[in-house]
Amino acid sequence: MQLDTKPNVSVPDGIESAQAKLVYLSLQQWPDASADELCAALGVEKGAILSIARTLRERGYVERDDGRYRLT
Repeated sequence: MQLDTKPNVSVPDGIESAQAKLVYLSLQQWPDASADELCAALGVEKGAILSIARTLRERGYVERDDGRYRLT
């Protein structure tokens, strides 16, 4: 099966860490994901996900609501 359009896989220039880019791209595909869901999908420890998500929130890329993360 071929896709007619290319997926949006852009990452803001201000995100430098490979893991942060991975989390950002994952949230493009799975909006409203919890930290546990991101851990399971990415094989990354929960502490790392929480740290990355906090940094992305502080920089204004991600917001958290009721334990779920989404891009701003």
